[in-house]
Amino acid sequence: MADQTVAAVEPLAQAQADVFDVSKRGDVSMLRTGAVGLAGVLFLTVTGSAPISAMLFNTPIAVGYGNGLGTPAAFLFATIVLTIFSVGYVAMARKVTTAGGFYSYISHGLGRELGLGSGFAAVVAYSVFEASLCGGFAFFLQAKLSQIGQGTGLSWLGYIQWPWLALLMVVIISAVTYFDIRLTARILGVLLVGEILFLLIFDVFMFARGITTSTAMTLDAINPVKAFQGFPVTGSLAAGIPAIGLFFAFWSWVGFEMAPNYGEESRDPKRIVPRAMYISVVGLGIFYIITSWAPFAGYANLGAAIGQAQSNAALYYLGPAQQYIALGVDQALSILIITGSFACGMAFHNTACRYFYSLGRERVLPAALGRTHPHWKSPHVASITQSVIAAVIVVLFAIFAGRDNPNQQAYLELYGLMAVMGVIVILAIQALVSVAILVYFWRHHGTEVHWWSTVLAPVISFVGQALVLFLLIQNFGFIAGSFRLANYLVPIDLVIFAVGIGLAFYIKNRQPDKYQTLGRLIHENL
Repeated sequence: MADQTVAAVEPLAQAQADVFDVSKRGDVSMLRTGAVGLAGVLFLTVTGSAPISAMLFNTPIAVGYGNGLGTPAAFLFATIVLTIFSVGYVAMARKVTTAGGFYSYISHGLGRELGLGSGFAAVVAYSVFEASLCGGFAFFLQAKLSQIGQGTGLSWLGYIQWPWLALLMVVIISAVTYFDIRLTARILGVLLVGEILFLLIFDVFMFARGITTSTAMTLDAINPVKAFQGFPVTGSLAAGIPAIGLFFAFWSWVGFEMAPNYGEESRDPKRIVPRAMYISVVGLGIFYIITSWAPFAGYANLGAAIGQAQSNAALYYLGPAQQYIALGVDQALSILIITGSFACGMAFHNTACRYFYSLGRERVLPAALGRTHPHWKSPHVASITQSVIAAVIVVLFAIFAGRDNPNQQAYLELYGLMAVMGVIVILAIQALVSVAILVYFWRHHGTEVHWWSTVLAPVISFVGQALVLFLLIQNFGFIAGSFRLANYLVPIDLVIFAVGIGLAFYIKNRQPDKYQTLGRLIHENL
């Protein structure tokens, strides 16, 4: 019996020896502990998923080129898979409190080499996500300014080129995130409430109409089988590929996984982070299913809905809102697309900063990135660095793609290509995290292994997300379009991941003390 007890204790002792508590180290700059509660973490993460952008950008593509009527079913499937992913993710969050998120979790479960590779890939993903949203923000803001200019005689507003608007967003985000995280949480909270409120108004009106008048409004829309069905070529309509709908459904959640990155700044991370994860994934799931279903009520039949989605996706939601609701709902939604893009970009900026901060305080990247502001306790150096990176990406697109066609250059190229580049990374890393969770509990917490939360749930989530990643790669030609840069996105992601792994091996051979801390700085005193 004594031997069995020793055998059970040894893995736990080893796990404890491999972690370094930042709360007991004087050489590590600390984030502001206890800064945000459950609402704050939710605002910081759900805005990363950008509900209004997910619906108005992704749903028309899913309807027009993916599942058609089965689009809500695709969102239902994504809800189930990501909820199962959250089960293991939450179990890991209860054990490891750190700003490093994916980087730290994979380091604990699969080793420092894969952890650092994932950390490098994750910081690049969230960095390009901010630049991506700057493109979407600039596109819709320029369109709105042109509309305002025509109505007021200030026609010069329509001549402001999109790169200046994108850079304006970078500057504003940089200024706001330099200060206390609580300021960001409040701003994001206001913008998020506005998005959800007006989309719910849209849903209520459209369902009230659809129940009695629209043949496209049917319960088949949430039949799980429909998630894996497309539709054939009909007249002038192109065929739908179910993989496209599934991919854009999963894309709509990117951002919800950021909750653990705010663990060190939340008041009770062992309680708040798990709750934020479940509320965001399930809440968004229900909301997405309903809001992707509602527009069908605005069309006489399914063919009309698909035709609108293929011919003019921008009016897929705004057209029914203007025709059947009025009350300024369409105008509100057109403004909230702009503020939603801004909020989403700010959320991704914050997450990228925390990855830079984690890698900086471990001296993997320059140590200055690991500093926090003496008063605001924000990772201000990391924040400025991220702003510079986002600005450089915007400038490069302005130089090489052009500045005279915002629909092509700001929306399709900057927004679209950078989003795809980041989503590839996030899907791959989430699949790796699922494996890391399983391995971590088997190796270090053998007595706490649970058949569902730390075994079966991670296995199912790995298979589900690996399948979506496979579908993405298989249909990459359609998703990326004809842009030459698209051909380099996957190789670039692989190179970044490989650089992180190679650096870990280099540090292991040359700086073994530093190697021990890779992904292992956590905050135990919370």
